[in-house]
Amino acid sequence: MIIVHHLNNSRSQRILWLLEELSIPYELKRYQRDPKTNLAPPELKAVNALGKSPVIEDGATKLIESGAIIDYLIRRHGDGRLQPEPSSADYDQYVQWLHFAEGSAMLPLLLNLYVGRLGDAGAPLQPRIQSEIANYLGYLDTALSQGDYLLGSEFSAADIQMSFIGEIARAQGKISSYPNVAAWVERFQKRTAYQAALRTGGQYDFAPH
Repeated sequence: MIIVHHLNNSRSQRILWLLEELSIPYELKRYQRDPKTNLAPPELKAVNALGKSPVIEDGATKLIESGAIIDYLIRRHGDGRLQPEPSSADYDQYVQWLHFAEGSAMLPLLLNLYVGRLGDAGAPLQPRIQSEIANYLGYLDTALSQGDYLLGSEFSAADIQMSFIGEIARAQGKISSYPNVAAWVERFQKRTAYQAALRTGGQYDFAPH
């Protein structure tokens, strides 16, 4: 049985979604953020020294990092589902999206959140942050103009890994200029497995309310 160490309102939500899509049984161990500081509880450090989520345990294997976990679950338990054939050109695009989510697109969105809290002190950084957000969202919007999902008509785990980019952009009011991204978010949030993961995972700031 796969164990998911799930911190509320965290990247582990994507892992729950993937497991629901694959219909893989799992055990959920919950951790709650401090309501005042929004920090993870110290108990999570007993599982991951960084005190971060997601973390999965699969027998003797323990993994952190959502991209690595998604790759592992697809390879070990996916039976060929939710990824292209590894010898295909689509597979290379799939892997690129898995890395693009956290390696490129997430950074300016996080900076927009944190620097925005600085008020006037953060103003000099805003033009570059907004330029980078527009750059990445424009790239994503163009890719999604070719089909319903990142690989065209086929939903894949790349959409799960990239989902936070669209959801955070919408939460920050950045999505109105990118209709293909907006439609993609609406589309994947209607999936049965997404809704099941939402019910299991609990509070999630980027989901529809």
